[in-house]
Amino acid sequence: MSKVLIVAEHLNGALNASATAKTVSAARALSPESIDVIVLSDAPDAIAAEAAKIDGVAAVLTVAHPANAHAVAAVLAPQIAKAAAGYSHVFGPSTTFGKDVMPCVAALLGVAQVSDVMAVESSHVFKRPIYAGNAIVTVGTPADRPVVATVRVASWPAAGQGGSAAVRALALDVALPTHTRFAGLAAGKSDRPDLQSAARVVSGGRGVGSAENFQVIYHLADRLGAAVGASRAAVDAGYVPNELQVGQTGKIIAPELYVAVGISGAIQHLTGIKDAGTIVAINKDGDAPIFEIADIGLVGDLFTLLPEIEAALG
Repeated sequence: MSKVLIVAEHLNGALNASATAKTVSAARALSPESIDVIVLSDAPDAIAAEAAKIDGVAAVLTVAHPANAHAVAAVLAPQIAKAAAGYSHVFGPSTTFGKDVMPCVAALLGVAQVSDVMAVESSHVFKRPIYAGNAIVTVGTPADRPVVATVRVASWPAAGQGGSAAVRALALDVALPTHTRFAGLAAGKSDRPDLQSAARVVSGGRGVGSAENFQVIYHLADRLGAAVGASRAAVDAGYVPNELQVGQTGKIIAPELYVAVGISGAIQHLTGIKDAGTIVAINKDGDAPIFEIADIGLVGDLFTLLPEIEAALG
């Protein structure tokens, strides 16, 4: 039987509940004997209490160490690899955190990582996207080796809340590296919902025209209680910072509502939103590729249509 260890993502003392719960959903598809979550932090108790509430989690393991105050892959990976003894699978979310940490874990365990798992065929066979999401490949891993994988969170629903997993401290005898240390973190701050977990997202593209004009995107997002995103073209043009980029080289998201404003719909962008619930496209070019996947399309000048939409919202 499979036993799964999930690496919890957290920041500033709070669990990334959405990413972790979706990773749990992927693990449950294995029908495993048990699913445990590991929390590595300098003060893991509050984070562990959040993780313990996720349905399907049998136990939460905490590793408290001053070196775990910040998510440095070279520091976390040796501890995760040590804790993984006895587990058949080690999963992490395919977020910036997971893409940084999990390859290091795989290397230490001497296996090849399976990236962006979007479906589970069996305990050692998975489906994942390739070619910017234009094709899906089925991959197999050796049955006699542990599986290290990142989970494409946009492809999985979040596991429910209501669990009551046991929490226990884990003591690990691991030599931590001294050649890598935390120097600082530069991160954008916003009072708006998080882009990767928001139920609603409003994104702007090159058609918005300038950083100043991008205020219309922020304004509509605030009216909808939505997160703000952008195409790569808008980011490259300097309209918004790169942490807002949606697409193959940005964030892969799956909101219930996605509003694309002034975005033509390059394949790299469409890859990042293909799992969205309802897609609304607003563009003056009626032949823009975005309309091929949009559920609702509005052809016209965005600076005319957005005020009309906001007026209709009341």
